[in-house]
Amino acid sequence: MDAKTGAGAKAAVAGPRGARSGTGPPVLTDVRLSAAVREVRRARRRPAIRSAAVAGALTAVLLAVVCVSLSYGDVAVPVPELLRTLAGGGTGGSRFVLLDLRLPRTLTGLLTGAAFGMSGAVFQTMLRNPLASPDIIGISAGASASAVLGSLVLGLSGLALSGTALGGALLASALIYVLAWRRGVAGYRLVLVGIGVGAALSSLVSYVLTRAEVTEAQQALIWLTGSLNERSWTHVWPLLGALALLTPLTFLAARTLRVLELGDETAGGLGTGVQRSRVALLACAVGLSAAATAAAGPVAFVAFVSAPIARRLVPSRGAALTHSALLGSLVVLVADFVAQHLLGETQFPVGVVTSVIGAPYLLWLLARTNRVGKGG
Repeated sequence: MDAKTGAGAKAAVAGPRGARSGTGPPVLTDVRLSAAVREVRRARRRPAIRSAAVAGALTAVLLAVVCVSLSYGDVAVPVPELLRTLAGGGTGGSRFVLLDLRLPRTLTGLLTGAAFGMSGAVFQTMLRNPLASPDIIGISAGASASAVLGSLVLGLSGLALSGTALGGALLASALIYVLAWRRGVAGYRLVLVGIGVGAALSSLVSYVLTRAEVTEAQQALIWLTGSLNERSWTHVWPLLGALALLTPLTFLAARTLRVLELGDETAGGLGTGVQRSRVALLACAVGLSAAATAAAGPVAFVAFVSAPIARRLVPSRGAALTHSALLGSLVVLVADFVAQHLLGETQFPVGVVTSVIGAPYLLWLLARTNRVGKGG
């Protein structure tokens, strides 16, 4: 056999480049493999690009709302004067209106909304239940009960009252967790126990209010509704410190949320310490909710609606913590602006407007759940 015939035989045996010898199916060529890898990378980048775009848009809208909140009011402050004042200049009147009155209120609303938004996202994702938010499962009720008792029975006010509300939220969450424990904590059981504990604490609040003086009961009711009135820097700094501590811890603990969404058995099979992770996440979520409630009262439905909206904007697994925080801040600030300026001469507590937003969503959620056969 000559050289040409031998080379042809070898080529016939080897086959085309990238093909598998024998009768098995051919493997992908290098070109096809590279194209597949590029497509996978693009598919992975798309959610990240969308997430960043949504976060950027929400941040821009939030900054615009902050500027409007600071500029608009009985004493209008033009944007150039606003920027000069925030930079350290401005007139004496502008500094008083902005730095002493409007900026603390706006920052309290922004931080409160962010804390409620992240707390609701963690609860709903971890427990895999859209009803699992601190204002529904009894944590806010614990803060409310302790604050009412502290105000009307012990005569507390200011930071002491906020600290009492914080302690009440922590105690209520511990009680709910203990009562829900049955060789572990199932999500549905935690929600049901929380609703029951919240109902009992709400009854206690109603009883205390009926025994109080009318003027004292009115002040307590304003706080119970959730209000940003008369917020000062003494409310901002503790809340800012709590968020500076709890936000990084929440993002670290939230790494296990995607695994917990698969169910306890699957998560345990993948090597995740289910109960340990759940306790860490609960501690962070309760701390965020308690700090927000202590600063502004139990502003209703912010935690409840922020996370579902965030997950619709960014449809991916996980809690969407950043987007939930931005949406929570946006909901609180927009609701506060409406309560101050768009409902006539009377200024309403911010919780009145958030309740108007959240209550129809709750009814829709319950109706939808029953319609698809999940709610009994």
